[in-house]
Order: sequence, then structure tokens, then C-alpha cells
Amino acid sequence: MQTLREYKCPCCGGAIEFDSRLQKMKCPYCDTEFDMETLKSYDEGLSGAHDEMEWETTAGQEWDDGETDGLRSYVCNSCGGEIVCDENTAATSCPFCGNPVVMMEKLAGSLKPDIVIPFKLDKDAAKAGLLKHLNSKRLVPKAFKDENHIDEIKGVYVPFWLFDTDVDAQVRYRTTRLRAWSDSEFDYTETSHYLVSRGGSIGFEHVPVDGSSKMADDLMESIEPFDFSEAVDFQTAYLAGFFADKYDVDAEQSIQRANERVKRSTEESFASTVTGYDTVTTESSSVSLHGGKARYALYPVWLLNTTWNGNKYTFAMNGQTGKFVGDLPVDKSAATKWMLGLSVGTSAAIYGFVNLLHGIGLL
Repeated sequence: MQTLREYKCPCCGGAIEFDSRLQKMKCPYCDTEFDMETLKSYDEGLSGAHDEMEWETTAGQEWDDGETDGLRSYVCNSCGGEIVCDENTAATSCPFCGNPVVMMEKLAGSLKPDIVIPFKLDKDAAKAGLLKHLNSKRLVPKAFKDENHIDEIKGVYVPFWLFDTDVDAQVRYRTTRLRAWSDSEFDYTETSHYLVSRGGSIGFEHVPVDGSSKMADDLMESIEPFDFSEAVDFQTAYLAGFFADKYDVDAEQSIQRANERVKRSTEESFASTVTGYDTVTTESSSVSLHGGKARYALYPVWLLNTTWNGNKYTFAMNGQTGKFVGDLPVDKSAATKWMLGLSVGTSAAIYGFVNLLHGIGLL
């Protein structure tokens, strides 16, 4: 029997959930508020409670082999409705009564997160974020803005692996300096080539790699950074009222991506010290990591889906900072006009510059 946890208001019995604005648990029925410390004892009191709800029926047919792979079934403690979700869902809501529930076995033992950054922005902020995002884009079709309807919006705690490591690196760059001059007959360009080396140590903390195969890595990286100073020790109460996934990409599988991010950031950091040149190209680099460790965290993300002209568009908003990203359609007519305007403006500038040179006798 799968185990669910629901947080009930001791005043009225209604389901309570985490309020991102108050940073407390709140009952939507009687407006009673509870701080997170109070919920710790509540967690302990519920840890040994299990409902036994078994049913027998001859209705329906047997599933074929493989059909139920990846699915999990739960029974809502409030209304008895069946909640069907995939094997990685750790928090959701009952589709019948709407009560938020947490799948406890998904967060137990080695699967329990170390830390969580609670949601600071609510659903209304996510809707406003989408509107602001659309209005800031000049080349988005007007019909898309006017006819845009949100098909789905949900707050999701996305699993992340956070990597800490110290790095020793040696990086070599090929650089150039250019010098140009002219005489009465010719134009000259002199290119000087240099080999520049940089070496040293640098430390990294909380390098994030999302641990969900359902979340596009580039989408999750686009809404960074998260403010780790607001991370707190994990409690299941933070998940109430939101969706949550456990990781399906483990820490070992995430190491390669973490290494890529650390190596790229190291090279960029060292390159920023190579100044005074016209071109800088990395020729070789040697990066050595030591003292590395990883922690399991849940980060808050709002996901919004819209459909327009038969195409699905997915947007993501950082549930802590409000940073908003997502792909958008382009109005080809508006884009063409914009490019033509850019070309006309560039041509006018060149024409004016040529006239200036004529006027001062250089042409």
C-alpha cells in the first residue's frame, strides 16, 4: 500500500498548504496560519500512521506486460479517490477533492532531499510574469498575445544536485594585437601574436544540475541563479500545495554535466584576466577537481504551457526570483520590417559618414 501524507488544519479539518507569500502553512478555509517549526512535531506524529484501504473487484481486465511500468497508484485520505501518477512524482493534489498530498516513500531514506528553497512567488505572480514576458517581445505576433490562454500552470519543486569542488587549473591562450596605419599609397595592418598562460585555484559551491529527465537542462539553466542563502533544511510541509518530482537522474549520472559547467566557468574566469588584446582564443586547458561533494536539493519552478496555432509553448519562471524564460513564435512580417528598418538606418549612417569625409576633404 502506497503512503500519502496530508496536512490537516486542527481548527477546521481542512487541507492546509504552504503559502509562498507568508512563508508559512495556511488553511484556505479558516485562514489559520502555522509556522514551519510547528509542523516538525506534526511530521513526527504522522510518521507512524498508515491507512489500510484494500479493495477487491472482478471488474476490468488484466494489464498487459509493461503497460503499468512507471505508474503508481495512491488513495486519497480525504475523499478516497484514486491518484495515479508516474513513479517519480513526490507531491501533487487529488484530482477529485483538490487536497494537496505528499508521497512519503518517494522522500524517504536515501531519496530524502537535504535542502529546499521554498516558493516565494505564487501563481498570480507567474501569470503576471508571462504577460510581462510577452509584452517585452517586439516580434511576437499580436494575435498570440491577444489570444494567449494558459492551458496549464503548476508550481513544481524540481530536483537538483548541487556540486561543491575546488579546482586547480592551467590554461593557455593564443592572443593577438592589431595595429593599423596608412600612408599616401597604402593601408597597413600589423598583427602581433602572443602565447599567454594562466594558472591557479578556484572554488565552486552549489553548482546546480537538474536531476529530472523531464526538465530540459537549457530551460532550467536559463532561470538561474537561485539564491542559496534562502535554502532551508527539508521538510515535507513545504511541498504541500505544489507538485514535486524525485530525481530520476542520480548524482553519478550528473557528474559529467557538472564537470562541463565547472570547466567552462573556470576557463571563462581565467580568460577575464587576459586583457589588452584584440583576440583571445583558448588553446589548451587542464582542470583538476578535488574535494568534490554533492547535495540533493529541491528548487521552486513555475511551469506554464500554452497552445497557439496547433503548437505548444512551454515557459518557466524561477519561483524564488521571478526570472522568466520560454520560446515564442515570431511575426515574420514584423521581423522583415524590423530588418528593413535596421538596413535603412545602417545605410543612412554610412551615407552620412561618407558625406562627412567628403566635406573635410578626406575623400
